[in-house]
Amino acid sequence: MLKIIERLLPKGQFSRAVGLLAGGTAGAQVLMVVAAPLLTRLYSPEDFGLLAVYSALLALFSVNSSLRYQLAIPLPDNDEEASHIVALSLICVALVTFLCTVLALFSSDETAALLKAPLLTSYLWLLPIGVGAVGTYQVFNYWALRKKNYAAVAVTRIKQAVATLIIQLIGCKFGAIALVAGQAGGQGLGSYSLAKQAFGQLEFRQLRWKGILDAAKRYRNFPYYSTWDAFFNTAGVHLPPLLFATLFSPAAAGLYALAHRVLAVPMSVIGDAVGKVFFSNAPEALRQGKLETMVMDVHSKLVIIAMPPVLILFVAGPELFAFVFGDRWQQAGEFARWMAPWLYLVFVTGPLTTLFAVLEKQLHGLWFQAALIFLRLAAVSIGAFYEDLVLTVILFSLASSFCWAALLLWVGINTGNPPIKILKISIKAGLGSCICVLPLWVSLHFIFLNDWWLCFLVFSIVICCFLIRKSF
Repeated sequence: MLKIIERLLPKGQFSRAVGLLAGGTAGAQVLMVVAAPLLTRLYSPEDFGLLAVYSALLALFSVNSSLRYQLAIPLPDNDEEASHIVALSLICVALVTFLCTVLALFSSDETAALLKAPLLTSYLWLLPIGVGAVGTYQVFNYWALRKKNYAAVAVTRIKQAVATLIIQLIGCKFGAIALVAGQAGGQGLGSYSLAKQAFGQLEFRQLRWKGILDAAKRYRNFPYYSTWDAFFNTAGVHLPPLLFATLFSPAAAGLYALAHRVLAVPMSVIGDAVGKVFFSNAPEALRQGKLETMVMDVHSKLVIIAMPPVLILFVAGPELFAFVFGDRWQQAGEFARWMAPWLYLVFVTGPLTTLFAVLEKQLHGLWFQAALIFLRLAAVSIGAFYEDLVLTVILFSLASSFCWAALLLWVGINTGNPPIKILKISIKAGLGSCICVLPLWVSLHFIFLNDWWLCFLVFSIVICCFLIRKSF
């Protein structure tokens, strides 16, 4: 797979580096998505719910396991100082892993009861292993980036995905423990692969406690400031599964997790790539007075790409999920139906969020994150009050959609693009996509055509792909 990625890369050194890293990430995510229909037939929503809860806890504990000191590894002029930062980061990871071990040993029952997932008690011993593996991987990942060993990072990400899938497929008879162990095993393999290469390069012989303490003092702003930003960003992504598990059931968390993965992963692969290119060109466009045109051009292309699949999911989400993942996942398709508008707005607006930095309005970005978390918590609280899972997902998606629509409005105002002009782009793309999706809608709402809905789905997808290709 890596050779395929390398053949598709551009010739420029910087572009090749970005393409190689993005290609490794995309390759790993594609493997996980392709394997999802098989995994959903081997595991239940409850099993995936436990994995989602474990993954959320792992993300919240591991995101700051090195106190963000790993971000400073590429900065020093010499490898000796960078080696001291690596050692400092690994010490922090070890301390956080120890704290997680104490939690797993003495508070596993209470944690599982709080999350309404009693079976989690049997799996929490894997949490310290996961935190240690993820934290170590983050440290050696930045060392590899410092040494410009991009191929190693890309290969490691694909190895992680393959190892995770092998463990999860082989261990399916053991239930959720295999899903959790697969994730932990994949992360452990990634850490080992990068660490093995790094140990031959690090200046361990010259390590001194004074150098480690000097590094901690020199780069103290990373734990002071970056940890909070990282935690809130991670919480925004991983809190929903925890909330759904706590307020409803692990199965609810599993259904949400699958719907979010299916919708978010393909969009993030494209969106992240567009965002990086946009960020690299936006400052120059601002200086030349071309930012208004550039923003509109990027937004228009994203709308054209996203609108057709969003409408297809809204029309046939439950049927599509039941066909691809199995009948017991049909409700995840219902979730995806209501999540589609929100993730559409994320896709067409997310790559433009780098404007907070380009326009030097980072405080506005903080307000956006705060409003997003507050409204989401309010939405989940209302849904839980009525004890209605689908209503909770709808309210959660509406709250998220409102925030992202407001951000899109902010982008338009701050780049000189009238909001009505931005709205017209979505309306135009929506009308065109509706015509393509209309046969699919008809087949699902008229009994004599129900057996043909899959054919109409393929027809709609082909027409949409043709129109998207023609637009570019």
